[in-house]
Amino acid sequence: MLPWVVLGLATLGAIAAASIGVRSYRPVLFFTDAPADIEEKDANGNKKTVSLRCFVETKCPSLLKGFRPVWWLFSGHLQTAYSVVGDFSKIDKVEYDRTLLRTLDGGTLGLDFTPSETRQKLPDDTPIIVVLHGLTGGSHESYVRAVLSPACAPVEEGGLGYHAIVVNFRGCAGVPVTSPQLYSAGHTEDIRAAVYYIRKRYPQAPLLGLGFSLGANVLTRYVAEEGEDCRLAAACVLACPWDLLKNSEALEGNWFHRRVYSTALGSNLQAIVKQHAAALSTPPSHFVAQAVAPTLALRSPTLEDFDNSFNRFAGGSSPPFPFPSARAYYTWASSHKVLPRVRIPFLAIGATDDPIVQVLPVHAGGNGYIAFAVTRKGGHLGWFERGADGQIRRWFSRPVLEWLRAFGRDIVVRQRQGKPLTEVNGFLVEVGRSNVGCKPIEGGGRVVGTKGEEGLLAGL
Repeated sequence: MLPWVVLGLATLGAIAAASIGVRSYRPVLFFTDAPADIEEKDANGNKKTVSLRCFVETKCPSLLKGFRPVWWLFSGHLQTAYSVVGDFSKIDKVEYDRTLLRTLDGGTLGLDFTPSETRQKLPDDTPIIVVLHGLTGGSHESYVRAVLSPACAPVEEGGLGYHAIVVNFRGCAGVPVTSPQLYSAGHTEDIRAAVYYIRKRYPQAPLLGLGFSLGANVLTRYVAEEGEDCRLAAACVLACPWDLLKNSEALEGNWFHRRVYSTALGSNLQAIVKQHAAALSTPPSHFVAQAVAPTLALRSPTLEDFDNSFNRFAGGSSPPFPFPSARAYYTWASSHKVLPRVRIPFLAIGATDDPIVQVLPVHAGGNGYIAFAVTRKGGHLGWFERGADGQIRRWFSRPVLEWLRAFGRDIVVRQRQGKPLTEVNGFLVEVGRSNVGCKPIEGGGRVVGTKGEEGLLAGL
């Protein structure tokens, strides 16, 4: 439904923008009264302590400058729609090597690594960006590549020279479904297992979290749940949905938002279930299997329709799944309420005209580890501006790269190893936690492009 919306709105937008011009919008920054301290080092290795506010204002200068949207994408609706219909195939190209992980419940995760270690061997302490994608996306998404292309380019080519690993959710981006379970905004066991594997494989590398939309919600909950034991050194999230219940009420309570955005999201998820219906239907007596046929019978389901029919059953381990309703699942999965438990430097970026995320907890529960940057324009994972090369690019890549660069070069990173890891029956698990684990399995290979994503709207 979004393509016809963008065509109509673009016509109106061209007329309006031509007459009113396009403004530059400087982000508004939010910190607590007592921001956390960060240890910084200069080129000579000298150390000093600075506040998170001082760090962001000096190391992320893009957050102190204006975002100027492309003149014909002047609203959040247009910015969001362009994420779906725009052609990003010629910019920010990234290729990956995939490793498949088997989880304790029999599920499969797809970890996409870039750059290829067979082509470019980097030092053992090279920072690694651990990425979680949006609702039905994957490593191929243009918003992911907008950061990883420059972040993983060699330093001599103007990049950061980092590693990146995208954790593709079950059933997304060509990852097979091998157990009666998908993923959800609140389920953190899969990212936890993936980080076990990454930390074991790269024990000396600082791990920097990066989450988009639904993946941002998962990342926030994971960081908060881990607290002082979090294995990530820092994290950044964009367009996080935060309060899922209130955002659902806003989406479902407005005819336009319900018919356009909620239906697009629900239909995308229904397409994922259709792709993996056979695997999700085994064994047939399982409560997830019994939800497959009713879910596929839905006609143009909204997001809440889908969650009521399927995700409240299949979105994670049991317990806490299944939930009695989608609204009960939303209450449990929301991330705004866990912000006080975050214990690593954490940057959140959002837009007030995001039509999908309409609640921004800018005060972050009074947590000094969190910085919140809010733009007046940008939509949902849009933030499109005209780059110096004339290409339409995402503004957010600039502050995110600045944040990542600082933690890789200028900050004394507190190496967080977390609790000890061990192997039990071939699975890598954390000592004292027996319900989460993984092991690498055969498969994977080279990943290029968007094979297997037919029928899904990109950019969401």
